[in-house]
Amino acid sequence: MIRAYEVFTDMDIQIKRAYEPADPADGCRILVDRLWPRGLTKQQVACDLWLKEIAPTADLRKWFNHDPAKWAEFQRRYRDELSVNPCVKELLDRAAKGRLTLLYGARDAECNQAVVLRDYLLERN
Repeated sequence: MIRAYEVFTDMDIQIKRAYEPADPADGCRILVDRLWPRGLTKQQVACDLWLKEIAPTADLRKWFNHDPAKWAEFQRRYRDELSVNPCVKELLDRAAKGRLTLLYGARDAECNQAVVLRDYLLERN
């Protein structure tokens, strides 16, 4: 499925689970979790930056608890947090220079903060 932002944006932002191996095609790898991925070393994650300040607040993360029934409300609340987060500008600046890969640790590939963050950044281009 092609989303509108994929057609009209110049930014190249992808998401990838931190447990997947790094690839040179990933570009700049940024871990966007507040907590380090369980059981992984720095070498295994191979991130260029750990930007934990961009992750949902601890309260929001605990409230969501990866419950799919809370997904829509989680997206709304996290977008509210992103709207006042100064780290968004840093990510937009980095995305303007080349591919970004946002790394996350969650098991769910479709309902996690990296999905919301990627979409939020692409909408701001």
